Parts: sequence; C-alpha cells; structure tokens
Amino acid sequence: MLSVSNLSVQFGKRVLFDEVNTSFTSGNCYGIIGANGAGKSTFLNIISGKIEPTSGHVSLEPGKRMSVLEQDHSLYDDYNVLETVMMGNEPLFKIKKEMEEIYAKEDFGDADGERVGVLQVEFEEMDGWNAESNAASLLSNLGIGSESHYTLVKDLDGTQKVRVLLAKAIFGNPDVLIMDEPTNDLDYETISWLENFLANFDNTVIVVSHDRHFLDAVCTHISDIDFGKITHYSGNYTFWYESSQLAAKQRAQQNKKAEEKKKELQQFIERFSANVAKSKQATSRKKMLDKLDFQNIKPSNRRYPAIIFEKEREAGDQILHVENLSASIDGEILFDKVNINLNKGDKVVIYSKDSRATSAFYQIINGKEEADSGSYKWGVTTNQSYLPNDNSEYFESKLSLVDWLRQWAKTEEEREEVHIRGFLGKMLFSGDEALKTCDVLSGGEKVRCMVSRMMMTRANVLILDEPTNHLDLETITAFNNSLKNFKGNILLTTHDHEFAQTVGNRVIELTPKGAIDKFSTFDEYMSDAKIKEQREKMYAVEA
Repeated sequence: MLSVSNLSVQFGKRVLFDEVNTSFTSGNCYGIIGANGAGKSTFLNIISGKIEPTSGHVSLEPGKRMSVLEQDHSLYDDYNVLETVMMGNEPLFKIKKEMEEIYAKEDFGDADGERVGVLQVEFEEMDGWNAESNAASLLSNLGIGSESHYTLVKDLDGTQKVRVLLAKAIFGNPDVLIMDEPTNDLDYETISWLENFLANFDNTVIVVSHDRHFLDAVCTHISDIDFGKITHYSGNYTFWYESSQLAAKQRAQQNKKAEEKKKELQQFIERFSANVAKSKQATSRKKMLDKLDFQNIKPSNRRYPAIIFEKEREAGDQILHVENLSASIDGEILFDKVNINLNKGDKVVIYSKDSRATSAFYQIINGKEEADSGSYKWGVTTNQSYLPNDNSEYFESKLSLVDWLRQWAKTEEEREEVHIRGFLGKMLFSGDEALKTCDVLSGGEKVRCMVSRMMMTRANVLILDEPTNHLDLETITAFNNSLKNFKGNILLTTHDHEFAQTVGNRVIELTPKGAIDKFSTFDEYMSDAKIKEQREKMYAVEA
C-alpha cells in the first residue's frame, strides 16, 4: 500500500533516519512511538510529502488516495465549513468545481455538455451526489451542528476548527490516513467517536499520539522509532509496553531456561488476548489479536523515569472539607455551591467541560486565588503538593536545576547536592543535565522538574492539573503507574483518558449549577445514562 525505501534524513551532522525500509499495509492502524526528538512528526511529514528526505523515497500504490490531518488551523479560514470538509476528497472536489464552472457559463455549448456528461459519470462513481450530506453527517458526529455548516472557518473557535480539519481528513474514505496528535483539543465524547470510527476503518491509518487509551483503542501495530530505524510490532501500545518490559526482565534472568521464557511469553499473550477480547472494541481488535506472536516480543531500549511518591506521614481521617464554594470569571459562573468532603484514600478525578473551572478550583484550594463565596479547610495532618497547569511562575529565575530543587529542601541533609541530584536523576536529569538553568528548559523538562519537586516534598495529598501536558509516552506511563500505587489522596484533572480511568475511584464534576459527585471509575461515570441526563441539565443555559 505505502512503502518506504532506503529512507535517510539528516539535519546537519544529526542523522534522524538511516536507510529505513518499511511498508504500511491496508487494514492496519500503525501507532508511531519514539522518545522526544526521535523524529515522529518529521516521519509523518516525509511520508505525506511535506518534507523531502535526504535520500530514498516514499511510494503510494497507484490510484490510492492519501489524506493528512492538517496542523495549520488557519489554512481554510476563507472557506465555509462544509466546503472545507469536502475539499478533503480532492479528486471529487475538483470534479464538483469544474461542473459548477461549466454550468455557470453564459455561452454553454455542445462541447460543454459533453464534458459535463463525462464529469457526471465520474462524479456518480465517486458517490458525489451524496457527498454534501455525508460531509454534513460527519460534522454533526464531531459536534459541529448544521447551523455552522455554511459559516466561514475563520469565524469558528479553535476547538471547532480542529473538528472541521478532522472531518476533512477522514472525509471520503481515504486509502491512507495520516494523523499527528488527533485527540488534541477534543472532548471525551468526540475522542470516543473517533476511537470507534478508526477501530472499524478498513484502510491504512498512521498516527502519532501521546494518548495511550486512544492508541490502545485503534492500533493493530506499534511502530517504534529507535536509533534511526522503524520497527513494527503487532498489538497496541499496552501490549508493546508490557511485553517489552517482560522481555527486558527475562533478559536480566540469565539462569532461566529458554523453554521457561518461551512459555512465560506465550502465557502473557493468552492473558492479554483474553482481556482485549472482553473490551468494547473486541470485534475490531480481532485482526490485531490474530497476529500476536511471542517471537515478535523484544526488550525495549527506552529509559523510563523512576517516579516514586513517598509520604512523610500518614494523613488522619480529615482530609478536605469544601462548603458552598463558588467561582466566576468576568461575571461568567465557572462553578457554584460546590460541597465536597474528601475521605482518606480517595483518588478523585475533578472534571468539567470548562477547563477554567478545574484550574480555578485548584488555585483556590491551594490558597493562590480567592473564591467568590464559600470556604475550604484542609485536615491538620495533611500536607499537599500541587502541580499546576501553568507552572511558569516556578521558572522565572536562572538557577541551575540543582539550586532550583534545593529551594524545597527541609533539612541540611536534603540540601546536599548528592541528595538533590538523586531526585533529578530519577526524572532523567543526570550528569551535566542537572546543571541546566531554568530559563532554557522545554515544556516537558519543566514538568519533569515539578514532578521531582513533588517527590521531594513527600506529601500525602497530590493535586494534579493536567499532569501529562508536554510529557513523552515513557514519562506518562511511569507517572500513571506511580499514581496507581500511591497510598495517599489524589485530586486529578487530566485529558489523558487512561490516567483518569486507572487512577480515579471517584469523579466530581464542577458545573455552573453545582457539583456531581459519584464513587466510580471515570468510564462508569461517563457512560451512566442518569448522570448524562443530570450533566445536560447542569450545563444548560437559562433562556
């Protein structure tokens, strides 16, 4: 279907890809993974023709159509929404435009009539007469109602533009669909729709994403970029991660017999397949399960940070009491009359359709902002560690990372450089990396520093506002595992579905008309019909 031959990419002295030979076949979804800087987005730009490789070539089977999810949100600003979506199927759109131009001619002649006849046949073969209604249906599924279909794209907000570009990419059943971070700026419902759409999509999908739940739901293969090469592995992300961890453990077990290792890997596949078979996307995952083979399992060279949250002391029964808490921005109510009593051991997903509501809530309970009304009180035995969505205030100095982290040391022993470097090393800041200054850090490095700080404070309550922002898959996975194992309290807001589902045992949703509070997993909460009805009422705008 799509093949890559002898592909090499070099920027200056840096070799990104070295003589890569691989192919992507029809009916499969490939999740491209790799460490930060490995070249995931570059690879997508090469196979989609946006960047020329240093050498080698990419070839698409003749007669097949490739579609790419655009990253430039202003590219179609001057077109209406429906037209933009239909432009996704370029051959169809060209025929439609040519027919319209011929019909608009004042001197319509015989030759024009003959040409229109030819075009109409082609148009019909491409299901052109249904194209407009198909595009409209696609937009509606993605949350863009009919009232916006003839609006100019430039008049939409950012999240709506993302949905229009997504509809454009998948319109017309492309043979190869290429997507870079498709779940960014999408809500839970839209991501669920996209997961189901792609899981049942019969052609080739190549996707880069940091959303592990999404990769698990749609991928039949994981394509790992490592040391300038690309290797395909059958299975989704969780299978790749767990199997590579098992293989690495086996590699360290020198004395274990080959037969025992083989049996262990086979049993792992059987357990994994049984769990997947029970999932809601079991039928679409069958093609993945058929290909799982222990011989394809290889240890990974990936480095995972060592995220371990320890508690200085055990918290008592009084954790957090919130009474009639309200907040607004410029007269717009974010949440109102919120009452919460946090129990010991609660790991709460704090959710809202408006991200400003959750951030305001955290800022209030951390004493950084004032509420409009109401009160909150922390238990005397609690100590909190807060990871805000916006961490810029923590990095305004030019301190080295060692000196930066030393600010939160409580004892002379903790102030020692070797102690500080230990916490930085756990987050992969080793050697000279620990001497970097705060003003040169990337977004991901800043979050990793904040996590080092959290570990060092040894709090018994962790407060996390979008903790996975800017992080790579390795750090996200390690972070997720550490929170599952943490024995204290957690307040968590995240767009990472896997985080929410595997960490939380309670969901509290903040709305302009109060809070919804339920002891359940995130998936149970979102699929509960009664709660869905309640949510609609609590977000409804009064006429």
